[in-house]
Amino acid sequence: MARDSSRKHRHSRNHREKWRKQRLSENAFVSEELYAYVVRSGLECSCPSHLFTCVPQGAGDCSCIPQNWVCDADPDCDDSSDEKGCEVSTCPPQKFTCTNQNCIRSEWVCDGDNDCGDDSDELSCPPRNCTKDEFRCANGRCIRRQWLCDADDDCGDASDEQCDEASCGEDQFACSAGGCVDLEWHCDKDIDCSDGSDEENCGDDAVECDEDQMMCGDGKKCILHVYVCDGDNNCGDWSDEQNCNRPRHNCTSGEFQCINGDCINSAWHCDGDFDCGDQSDEYECDKPLCTEGQFQCHTGRCIYGSWRCDGEYDCSDNSDEEGCQDEEMQCAEGQFKCDDNSCIAIGKVCDGHQDCEGGADEHLCNLNECEFDGSCSQNCVNTEGSYRCSCVQGYDLRPDGRTCKALGGEPYLIFANRIDIRKLAPAQDGYTSILKGLENAIALDFHLHNDWVFWSDVTLDCIKRSRMNGSEVQEVVCNGLEIPGGVAVDWIHDKLFWTDAGTARIEASNLDGSMRRVLLAENLEKPRAIVAHPGEGTLYWTDWGMQPKIERCSMDGQDRRVIAHRSLFWPNGLALDYAGSKLYWVDAKHHVIECADLDGANRKTVLSRGLPHPFAITMFEDDLYWTDWHMKSINKANKFTGNVSITTVHTQLYFPMDIHTFHPQRQPQGTNRCGANNGECSHLCLPNLTGYTCACPTGFLLLPDSKSCTENLHNFLLFSRRTDIRQISFDTSERADVVIPLEGLQSAMALDWDASHDYIYWTDISQNTISRSRWDGAGQEVILTDGIESPTGLAIDWITGKMYWTEASVDRIEVANLDGSMRTVLVWEALDKPRDIMVDPLHGYMYWTDWGEVPKIERAGMDGSQRSVLVEHNITWPNGLAIDYGSGRLYWVDAAEKRIEACNLDGTQRSVILSEGLQHPFSLTLFDDEMYWTDWQTKSIHYANKITGRGGGILRGNLENLMDIQMFHRDRNTIATPCHHDNGGCSHLCLLSPSGDVSTPVTHSCACPTGILLNSDGKTCQPEMTSFLVVARRTEIRAISLDVDYFADVIIPLGKHGNAVAVDVDLVEKKIYWSDTVHEKIMRANLDGSAIEDVIVSGISTPDGLAVDSTGRKIYWSDTDTDRIEVATLDGTMRKVLVWSNLDKPRAITLNYDHGLIFWTDWGNKPRIERADMDGNNRMTLIKDNLGWPNGITVDRPTSRIIWNDAKTEVIECSDFSGSERRLLVNAVPHPYGLTVSGDFIYWTDWVQKGLSRADKLTGEGVEIVRGQMLRLMEVRAVHLTERMPEVFLLFAVRGSIRRISMDTKDHVDVIVDLPDLHNPIAVDFHFDRGLFYYTDVYADVIRRASLNGSFSEVVVDADLSTADGIAVDWLADNLYWTDTGRNTIEVTRLDGSSRRILVSRNVDEPRSIAVHPQKGLMFWTDWGSTPKIEKAFLDGSSRHTVVQESLVWPNGLCIDYEADRLYWVDANLDCIETSDLNGGHRAKLAAVVQHPFSLTLYGDWLYVTDWLTNGIERYNKRTGGDHSTVQGKLGVPMDVQMVAKRRQKDGVTPCMVANGGCSHLCLYRGGNDYVCACPSLLFYRDDRVCSFAPGMEVPLLNDSNDEEDQRCAPDGECGEVDAKRATTHHLVYIMISVVILLLLIAFVVIIFMWKRMRKRRRMEAESDLTFSNPTYHRSSSEAVSIERKAKPWRLHKSNNSAEEKVAFLESSSPPTEDKLNNQDVARGNKGLPSDHPDNNINNLLEDSKDRVASVGLMPPAPSTLDSVKHSKNIYKPEGRVKNTNEEK
Repeated sequence: MARDSSRKHRHSRNHREKWRKQRLSENAFVSEELYAYVVRSGLECSCPSHLFTCVPQGAGDCSCIPQNWVCDADPDCDDSSDEKGCEVSTCPPQKFTCTNQNCIRSEWVCDGDNDCGDDSDELSCPPRNCTKDEFRCANGRCIRRQWLCDADDDCGDASDEQCDEASCGEDQFACSAGGCVDLEWHCDKDIDCSDGSDEENCGDDAVECDEDQMMCGDGKKCILHVYVCDGDNNCGDWSDEQNCNRPRHNCTSGEFQCINGDCINSAWHCDGDFDCGDQSDEYECDKPLCTEGQFQCHTGRCIYGSWRCDGEYDCSDNSDEEGCQDEEMQCAEGQFKCDDNSCIAIGKVCDGHQDCEGGADEHLCNLNECEFDGSCSQNCVNTEGSYRCSCVQGYDLRPDGRTCKALGGEPYLIFANRIDIRKLAPAQDGYTSILKGLENAIALDFHLHNDWVFWSDVTLDCIKRSRMNGSEVQEVVCNGLEIPGGVAVDWIHDKLFWTDAGTARIEASNLDGSMRRVLLAENLEKPRAIVAHPGEGTLYWTDWGMQPKIERCSMDGQDRRVIAHRSLFWPNGLALDYAGSKLYWVDAKHHVIECADLDGANRKTVLSRGLPHPFAITMFEDDLYWTDWHMKSINKANKFTGNVSITTVHTQLYFPMDIHTFHPQRQPQGTNRCGANNGECSHLCLPNLTGYTCACPTGFLLLPDSKSCTENLHNFLLFSRRTDIRQISFDTSERADVVIPLEGLQSAMALDWDASHDYIYWTDISQNTISRSRWDGAGQEVILTDGIESPTGLAIDWITGKMYWTEASVDRIEVANLDGSMRTVLVWEALDKPRDIMVDPLHGYMYWTDWGEVPKIERAGMDGSQRSVLVEHNITWPNGLAIDYGSGRLYWVDAAEKRIEACNLDGTQRSVILSEGLQHPFSLTLFDDEMYWTDWQTKSIHYANKITGRGGGILRGNLENLMDIQMFHRDRNTIATPCHHDNGGCSHLCLLSPSGDVSTPVTHSCACPTGILLNSDGKTCQPEMTSFLVVARRTEIRAISLDVDYFADVIIPLGKHGNAVAVDVDLVEKKIYWSDTVHEKIMRANLDGSAIEDVIVSGISTPDGLAVDSTGRKIYWSDTDTDRIEVATLDGTMRKVLVWSNLDKPRAITLNYDHGLIFWTDWGNKPRIERADMDGNNRMTLIKDNLGWPNGITVDRPTSRIIWNDAKTEVIECSDFSGSERRLLVNAVPHPYGLTVSGDFIYWTDWVQKGLSRADKLTGEGVEIVRGQMLRLMEVRAVHLTERMPEVFLLFAVRGSIRRISMDTKDHVDVIVDLPDLHNPIAVDFHFDRGLFYYTDVYADVIRRASLNGSFSEVVVDADLSTADGIAVDWLADNLYWTDTGRNTIEVTRLDGSSRRILVSRNVDEPRSIAVHPQKGLMFWTDWGSTPKIEKAFLDGSSRHTVVQESLVWPNGLCIDYEADRLYWVDANLDCIETSDLNGGHRAKLAAVVQHPFSLTLYGDWLYVTDWLTNGIERYNKRTGGDHSTVQGKLGVPMDVQMVAKRRQKDGVTPCMVANGGCSHLCLYRGGNDYVCACPSLLFYRDDRVCSFAPGMEVPLLNDSNDEEDQRCAPDGECGEVDAKRATTHHLVYIMISVVILLLLIAFVVIIFMWKRMRKRRRMEAESDLTFSNPTYHRSSSEAVSIERKAKPWRLHKSNNSAEEKVAFLESSSPPTEDKLNNQDVARGNKGLPSDHPDNNINNLLEDSKDRVASVGLMPPAPSTLDSVKHSKNIYKPEGRVKNTNEEK
């Protein structure tokens, strides 16, 4: 149907006038033009010579027409006089002569088109036969069948549009006016149908907003929360913009800041036009004065006078159309109206001179129809007297011969509506949604062939894409975007382009966002809309900065030029007319739509009214479509007729943004300049005007082949901007900053890098994390997140692979491996807001700035050693640091002094580098000869010469929130260090430090992870923390070590919790238990976070309190909601309610296992503190007065006190276990919650202070916050793991337990070693290398051994023991020695209890303590019998003699100083400590004040003494006895004590160390090279091995029960074994007699032994077995605990008479009533026992004998007996004496 050859169109006078009016109407300054030339000059009518004079039709009538209109078969004069007298033209034979004498082609006759102009070519025509692909119109025309029902009148009589209305789908709503909308939009309080039918008959149901929505003030509309306080009137009543506290952006000079924080051109302030979203630019403004010919709106805005009453609203308040009448302005008679509304004489028209400005009076005098816009839709060729139209490829010429119809189906409009992207057909009502649930979609474009739609979201700062059906939503570019306001797709070369007004740049990438490149970054202010012309390889964009303009460049960024810049204010949308080669744009400030050629020529105004706030524009065929923010609509107008053809396509939209026409002809195909192989480019192929250019991603260097790019960046500037980290490549000259694609940044602060692994590192002070990634953003990971507070500085040791950082809020410097492992604290003292940090691993130093109250710059070794202050004067805010490693200079910036300074690395030669032009310098870096720094005030990166400070400038400006800056390069020096070889021998961290040696500048030291102690070897670390606090923080649980001198928390990896409140630890299995009040359950896991499992999951609501009984294997908890206290086994079974009545919000709970008690706080209506037995019985209220909100509670076991805090009275108090002796410890505690005690301190959490505090547990003094900045703190517990061994510790026995106190830390907390079946241990010793300790139990009459951590225990000797008071280990020969006071013997066995032999049994009277010296082969023991003395002998018992005898009364403890070879002992009667050499010489009494010493041990320069009256362990100087201090008190009755340390059992060499000296049983060393082999005593011989007295010699076994009968002593005093050969020569009779005697003796011993056994059994049977059915079990449980009570005879007193009459009586097994046995099963004191119970008989016996009893051996004295005890000096003294007050020994 397209015809473009010689078709001639003749137009009547009216048609020409229509064209002319059409043209003139396009001028915004003229409303219409008069065409008739009327001259009223009397009776004559005279026209110029070049015009024809029509016959006047009345007086004064005169009309003139052009001469070429005469005889053209078209009457132009009113009387047709221009056609009278004309010759009738004759057409050639091959043409048809029309009635009007026109000539047309014969084939055009009867073709359905009016080619003659008078329809004479279509008269009397037979009906035309349409082809099968055509449709016959009602008027006989044939059109393409595909044009049917396309909403376009192609027939001319609309017969092709008589179509049945399409039915709506099931998920659509049918509008009454036609069209369909999504069904979910029906009755959503938002009109979507044009007639509003989707909101009719919806009822008056109240609108309910979703969680992410806000209800508008009218109560009828919901908007997303993200639109609240965004400066836009989203609700329509401004209710979403009320009471907003918006962050105010810093507007540049020349800008006005709106109240909502937006920035606009300052020239728009008070111009009468609302430019701010909140209209604040027109508040309190005086109305401007309008010029002549202008109309002033009520808002004050001035518009052209001709716009007044023109039917279009041009004022924003519509005041230009108020009070109007339908009057048309006219010039006076005889005048011509020019385009500018001026009037000239009619005779000046068409006189050859331009009298109107613009020449309107001469325009139509020689007509060229192609000069009139709209003559043809696309192509126009002027012909003589006519013109012809044609269409470009992809279009057909319509039957009207003038307009073009696009091929490819029905067009759709797709537009962004902020919260969704919708699609609609322009000619139909209703629309459908493509994408829903968006945040703030602004710009969009599409790729028709690939079926993608792209859009930008300025809330998410992201560009995304999806399929056209809304599926496969993908992120394309989401890093480094700030305000991506424009998006454009190159559908031929598959490239994506976008503008960003925030970063002021235009970028390009592949369609998936890869190969991203900055095209333009210079001379851009606020680029907005962008369109692509792939066919020409060009881009067009608008910029509405301070100098608004529209620009163009090729797609490779070259050939940039300005298209338009004058009379532009707010250029918003752009649209390209690819067929017509025109560029259209809207100006939201000027309220116009304009166009120009693609080079900017022929700029014209298309539409100048009805445009309150146009935003985006598109086009299709001859129509323009645009969105309007003010009207909330999509509008349409003809691109030629403009003002006279405006229609509304759809209104009442939410917030219409960008718009595009989805149709194949909007993306016409063209030649791919890059071809099929990407132009042989390695990365980007970008088209240009002549071809293409190979380009690299931003910052990468294009290689000389102009095709390939480098794979890596070598040198680039790295800087942080809070929400992003950017790089500026120094490999190229473009210096464009590129955002590294990182996710989740909130407040990126400090930076550093490691070129060897291509990593960059950064801190985030909002998230309190340290992260890393590759320099290109790949492999992003958080490497540290736990327990970090405000990490403001970061430095990488690139040589040993460590990272150092500062934490300003907690004042410490830490270090870790580069992966975040092995983290530890280096510096924590005397820090006050440390900021930046740098390391110099070449010399082993680190440097940091501190801008606290005393600002300074310090340095220390990289292991924290050799700390010193470098700069402390004339410094205020030292911020960034930089090291010039080449010159050995340290640089820093001072934000307060506003200068950059430098000094040598030792602080000398300080100088000012730059002090001018700095506003607020923050960070600094060096590269080559330049220094670069960030400045908060100028928002720029500056540079200058690093030596002179000159030659400065701005590298990049307009950068908000600038933070750290570093120069990444690959030229860092490296050296070999000790850490490179086997990690320096360190088990964990190897840290560099300065050596002071020029040849080897660095040395090293080893360090352990946070909270872990370094072993004494200085190389290895303990496996884990031994003492620590566990703190619940609602969503996590943390541990804080008490082993070290600093307080640093580490997270226990248990995952996220709902609300972890209470927490405790099982010391045996090392499991942590916690309650979660959100998930309503109690859980447990290993301390390393593994094996997480539920314990209690049902019947629990608000478990606020939790306590673990590690010994009894129970868990107790309180439930605030159900008002219960319950108990269960540790796995959650055997559950039972203990307390339920009269409870009202029980909170914290704690246990005292020693006394078998539970304590809890209750903060209900009657706040109180209560206690009960651990089975729930004997409940009593302890404290009920002056309580408000009693929260945490804890037990201080050494002082037998409870301590609690109160959040309402804001105090911490304490009392004894009965509630007495109540006193205040700490007051003015804002809001305490959790509470625990450890060592000398109480620790508590505080909600107001947001930290963990501590104070002295006895006085409450020394209150300090040990760990601040910890939110959501709940319960805290002190944990001392028994299985974890310190390097050095005191091991001591206390009645009922063996305990240890670590000497590795200052926290001297006694920890019970968990041992089975322990009753009354007395003596202890250890074997360090074997990890064992040995102890005696005088209740069970056994010697046992156990591993040092208590995990293993076994019996060594369990027979023929009476009262084993002393024990000693020969760690070289592996023998065990002990004294038996009951049997008056000293014996020895192997370590496993085998080969037992009695060494000394004669002349022994109550041997007590024993010590061995394995290196010298000696043993020493005290004897406090009738002749008190200290003796020594060889380890075989030989060479026995007294060392000390004078001035001794009750020599108790004994120990040896192996280093000084001296003896130390205590005397419980003389209350003294004495010492002598190993022979008793050089004896001296120490000036120590002791009260009742029992045992002592030695370590280093100190003696440690157990004292029964102080109930503690005291420490004294071993040389003077001075410097006394108490290690630990309130221990009950401490017995033997040993200092366990490798140093106490040094290595030595003895013959017995190798193969047991060749001995079959016992090898006993006697000093030098002398030793003897010994056999077990016959009584204890238990194996089948043949025993020898000498290595390798077999001899008969002798009865050596009496050691002195089996030995012969030489005159020199040396005794040896009986000669074996002499023994074999005895007479046979003598042997037989001996055998008989031996048999009789054995029989006698057996009889005595059996008699004692039967007697013991009868006594045991007389005693009842006490059974406790644990109250935590259900009644069905059969579990019970049986406790055997043993009444043991003791000789506690000796009388003063000569007969030394001994009083024997039974000692009660029942201690005071407040104590309980092992599992708290039986209340001591036998409360509630039957009257005939054996224990009651014992009590009666004791009561009867109380006048003779000073003390009971197995129990501490009652307070009333302390005075007598003090004089008796011997609470525990088996077989001993009690000295009367006046008695003299």
